[in-house]
Amino acid sequence: MSKFTTDPTRYNKTENEPFDSVLNKYISRRDVLKSGSGIAALSMLSGFGLLGCSDDDNDSDNSGETSVTLGFESIAGSKTDAVVVAAGYTAMVLAPWAEPLKSIASEYKPDGTNSSVDQENAMGMHHDGMYYFPIDGSSTDGLLVVNHEYIDQNALHPNGATRDPDTGLRNDAEEIRKEIFAHGVSVARIQFDGSNWNVVKDDPHNRRFTGATEMVVSGPLENHELLQTKYSPDGSIVRGTLNNCGNGFTPWGTYLTNEENWPGYFVNTGTRTEDQVRIGLDDEDTRYGWDDLAGDPTEVDDEFARFDVTAKGASALEDYRNEANGHGYIVEMDPYDPTSMAVKRTALGRVRHEGCVYGKLVEGQPMTFYTGHDARFEYIYKFVSDAAWDPDDANPSNRLATGAKYMDAGTLYVARFDADGTGAWLPLTLDSVTTTGGMLGDTFSSLAEIILNTAGAADLVGATPMDRPEWGAVDPIDGAVYMTMTNNTRRTETTNAPNPRLNNAYGHIVRWEEGDSLTSFTWDIFVFGSPADGDADTNRSGLSDLNQFASPDGLAFDSRGIMWIQTDNGADAVEEYTNDQMLAVIPKDLTDSSGTKQVINADNQTSLRRFFVGPNGCEVTGICFTPDNTSMFLNIQHPGNFPYDTDATVETPAGMDIRPRATTIVVRKADGGPIGV
Repeated sequence: MSKFTTDPTRYNKTENEPFDSVLNKYISRRDVLKSGSGIAALSMLSGFGLLGCSDDDNDSDNSGETSVTLGFESIAGSKTDAVVVAAGYTAMVLAPWAEPLKSIASEYKPDGTNSSVDQENAMGMHHDGMYYFPIDGSSTDGLLVVNHEYIDQNALHPNGATRDPDTGLRNDAEEIRKEIFAHGVSVARIQFDGSNWNVVKDDPHNRRFTGATEMVVSGPLENHELLQTKYSPDGSIVRGTLNNCGNGFTPWGTYLTNEENWPGYFVNTGTRTEDQVRIGLDDEDTRYGWDDLAGDPTEVDDEFARFDVTAKGASALEDYRNEANGHGYIVEMDPYDPTSMAVKRTALGRVRHEGCVYGKLVEGQPMTFYTGHDARFEYIYKFVSDAAWDPDDANPSNRLATGAKYMDAGTLYVARFDADGTGAWLPLTLDSVTTTGGMLGDTFSSLAEIILNTAGAADLVGATPMDRPEWGAVDPIDGAVYMTMTNNTRRTETTNAPNPRLNNAYGHIVRWEEGDSLTSFTWDIFVFGSPADGDADTNRSGLSDLNQFASPDGLAFDSRGIMWIQTDNGADAVEEYTNDQMLAVIPKDLTDSSGTKQVINADNQTSLRRFFVGPNGCEVTGICFTPDNTSMFLNIQHPGNFPYDTDATVETPAGMDIRPRATTIVVRKADGGPIGV
């Protein structure tokens, strides 16, 4: 999530027990947190049971634990206009903003004068989540699919956004089209020539999904009257995907992009619906003023008017009151089929999604997807498919049809964390019991209405408010699920000393394991972010200069069981020491022979290590690997004065100002071997 987005947290007004209160009771009961002990990762569940069955293609031993070890030393922090990576590695720029995907697009112009047509056929702005899809299993030839979360108008245009000097309203349709096209997702064919990775311009797979691309609606809201608009009278089509932050992928080879802070793109100046109020849709203005150009002589099919969702006509067929109802979903895309349409999978809920990851696959058992609602005091969700997993579906003839099989029918749950280290997945169905003893069916008349106001339904059943749930990741070795809680500086309630910190500027990572039923799980805290010089209450994981971090955000495991943690730091105490970064850890390395958690400190080079630091002003985000783990792709979002050179480690010369470009960075080992070991 960009640190420049509007904070949506004021919209959860529930009295559900806060997570810090739950953890307070739990740690107090277990008495595991000792002042000054520097516990690295609280194993509050002595029988957490992280010994799962390993996959045959993982580098693991017969115990179900990964046998790899980290093979680099933790690096110092950095504050420069360049990236820094562990010794023995290279970092090269690949596919920056405005890199042409097709010849119809002009090459990038440093003065910002590229046209909207150029932008529609080039890499979008502010790269975020992404995934590498190999061509025929190749680690040197594949499709890189990249989210583009939002825009910087000052960088996108020669002199920022143009406005009428008298009214202050936007008045340049070409600029707004360029902004809409800079959003969305890029699909780029990339190949490794033995020295560098390059974009293959004009490859048939290259394409853009933008804020204006038509997309299909599936699941409970397919063809629903609440999606009917003047443009799509039957409610089957939605234009665009917006604020694409975290991501996911499927075992059948499709990409999942997540719509996060989408409410800010719409406005309702009339009477907002309950779901609009709950999710934070504004009643005064939109984020970029795209609706200012409604009625412009060059407007086509209400391309700007649709962002004003005020009821103006006699029915929904005469205006765009339902336009925002088509946003806030997990969107599935088939990168291998350039003729396919993206599909909005509404069954997985409508929130500010940040990441979507599927659980460990078991033949004959349902599939599970996990996603977080990225806002303070919001919730963690899982979706369980009606269909049981069939391994043959890993290589289907129709990928999106397989997606419909597993993602259109099932049950959506929201998490409640209990004080004894267990938890419950609360179903969001019409017959679900609320905290007042009623049922969701007393408030909602259909599953579609529940989905439309997913967060409101979660309020009613008693979900646990969390500290900004963002990316999730599933350990490929044992199936444990991890999710970053980025921060929560608005948690000001008084708690006892053992509880997580008040004014949580540093964040932490929560871990859980599914129980014996679909509705049960056990949980603990994996690690707390902190400055190295934090007091005992703040630095609960004993972090040092070599691994201090704040605001964990991006999160992923590689196929060997190494966890990679990326940060979107906004905490001064860490930010003064280093720019945003990426760290690595192997969870099993944080245990000693008795299974208890070890200390992380400057002398312990077997656990959490800093691998990469980004340039000034950036967020480090988005991570994926080639199948052989010899190339790592990560994204640099909203840098301040970068990149200067194709070698990302070359610093921009002092005194030189360049137009910043978000970009993908490719990290490789100098000897060509696998990353991290």
